[in-house]
Amino acid sequence: MHRGKGMKFVGDSRISANRKPNIPKDYSEYPGKTEAFWPNFLLKEWMVGAVFLVGYLCLTIAHPSPLERIADPTDTAYIPLPDWYFLFLYQLLKYTYASGPYNAIGALVIPGLAFGALLLAPFLDRGPERSPAKRPFAVGFMLLAIAGVFYLTWESAAHHDWEASKKQGAIVEGADIDKESDGYKLMDSSGCISCHGAELTGGAGAPSLIDTGLSPEEISKIAVKGQGAMPAGMFKGTDEELATLAEFVSGLSTK
Repeated sequence: MHRGKGMKFVGDSRISANRKPNIPKDYSEYPGKTEAFWPNFLLKEWMVGAVFLVGYLCLTIAHPSPLERIADPTDTAYIPLPDWYFLFLYQLLKYTYASGPYNAIGALVIPGLAFGALLLAPFLDRGPERSPAKRPFAVGFMLLAIAGVFYLTWESAAHHDWEASKKQGAIVEGADIDKESDGYKLMDSSGCISCHGAELTGGAGAPSLIDTGLSPEEISKIAVKGQGAMPAGMFKGTDEELATLAEFVSGLSTK
């Protein structure tokens, strides 16, 4: 055999005389074996992921997110409720040992330990056995975590006032309000906005002022004498200003 047979010299290097195409190996002759990760397996994963992504995009376009009304920081009666996948953490913060002065424990320490243990699971349980019966500690801790999440989620949902949440979550349609008008400025200076909201859609302690169906005279009477939770004497302007405010509120409509 001659030195360098089948090789070509390129400068000081030797390369193969016959270039072979970089074709992935065919694993069909080896039952139970996997296929090449690139590009065979990865291409299939990308294609399946693209189909699901398009499906999710179509769902989000066809069914928009059910948003609640505009947030009102003055509404102290609002009942908060996170999405269902955070209900167990929300319920955890209601217990004595995880709320108040111990809020950091419920918000950071307990979830941090739980998720940290989940991330470290492959390193903590390195046994070769895959059967659940032969991995009692790992399976036991996982079942305990799942049971805890389910219990806390159920407790949060079972003790939530869904009727009140449904009422407060209704989206109130707003009107095309001219915030530079004299009527709106009078409402702002009189403190009406603090209860009825900047968009005049109301809150927990005050109704919406849009589409009231009241005449200017009726609105003037309510502004002076009060009604319901609104006490009398809230408006302290002149008669001309009262008429301007009443005309403005009476004309608020979503149509």
